Amino acid sequence: MPITAPKIWQVAALCHAVGNALEARFNPVQVRGELSGFSRAASGHCYFSLKDESAQIRCAMFRRAASLLAFSPRDGDLVELRGRLGVYESRGDLQLVVESMSQTGQGALFEQFVKLKAKLEAKGLFDAAKKRPLPVMPRAIGVVTSLGAAALHDVMTALQRRIPHIPVVLAPASVQGSSAPQEIREALAGLYVLTQEGRGLGAVSSRPVVDVILLVRGGGSAEDLWAFNDEQLAYVMAQSPVPIVCGVGHETDITIADFVADLRAPTPTAAAELVAQPREAWLSVVDDLTRRLQVAARRHLEQASQRLDLTASRMGRPSALLAQQRLQLSSTTQRLQFFTLNFLKQGRQDLQQASLRLGLLDPTLVLQRGYAWLSSMDGSTISSVRQVHAGQALHATLADGGLDLTVSGPK
Repeated sequence: MPITAPKIWQVAALCHAVGNALEARFNPVQVRGELSGFSRAASGHCYFSLKDESAQIRCAMFRRAASLLAFSPRDGDLVELRGRLGVYESRGDLQLVVESMSQTGQGALFEQFVKLKAKLEAKGLFDAAKKRPLPVMPRAIGVVTSLGAAALHDVMTALQRRIPHIPVVLAPASVQGSSAPQEIREALAGLYVLTQEGRGLGAVSSRPVVDVILLVRGGGSAEDLWAFNDEQLAYVMAQSPVPIVCGVGHETDITIADFVADLRAPTPTAAAELVAQPREAWLSVVDDLTRRLQVAARRHLEQASQRLDLTASRMGRPSALLAQQRLQLSSTTQRLQFFTLNFLKQGRQDLQQASLRLGLLDPTLVLQRGYAWLSSMDGSTISSVRQVHAGQALHATLADGGLDLTVSGPK
């Protein structure tokens, strides 16, 4: 009997034939399992895997069928699917094209999550009263994430853009896999040491003081993020001496770490922005404070100058009052020396002009022009002929000395 050579298939033809065999043998098909890696594309199509304890299958749900969903599917949901089994020929993958989906319960991971959340909440780890405000200007920022994670790049880019002057201390740790929870706990413990003044990792004591910690990683499936649902990690986070910002996954991803943290951020980048007020904002505040201080200082100088003018106008006996005014002027000058901003030079010029005006009021200048100051022997100033009588002794003060006089008679 002649031996027949096996048929040689083209790849596309083989995939098509397998698809036809599956179509004839199984379809339509109904299957129950747990959702994993659920995502909705901009086109409206949904892509995910359906799994159980030992296997999984890729699924696609196109926009028309997805628009009829009565609930919002999430990773961990236990669902029943109805659809058609086939081969996605472009990749040669087995694929279930889902025509309808109904929720039948919640998956094992989600059940674990709910139980742990209730346990920790009962112990008070999520109490809002324990949440601490973020520091306005941290001395240093601690970051816990994987060295190879895209989240690290996003966080460092945001921090460098907004606050390049503030140091960042990285404590690397795996953020996925069986060893991730312990590595994250150890990374946090290392940063806790740096939150205390004058201490550092190991023998290093010159490290900056960490005032806030970012715990971050990018998005993923429920399994990918499961390290952040670790019970022991929750206890370690609750013991943090400084605020912790948790930015794990996307906005729709929720982990136990989000509840324990002092603040939850929707993304790693958002976590960085929450602790990094832009440098421009602080410079604007400084400029505003400088302007206000300048206005206050100018007002003070103007008031001081007015007081000097008023004092000069009230001068009585020249020598004593002039000495007193000079003493007050010296005191005022010393007080003005406390103002060290840009307007100090202008203030000094104003004081020099005030001193010049004060000197012009010196009565001795008038005496030098030929005038005399008359006073009785008891020191009373004589300003009218009605104040004297014939034979009265008077004293005349001139620019270079004094004369004793006797009145012969008023005119």
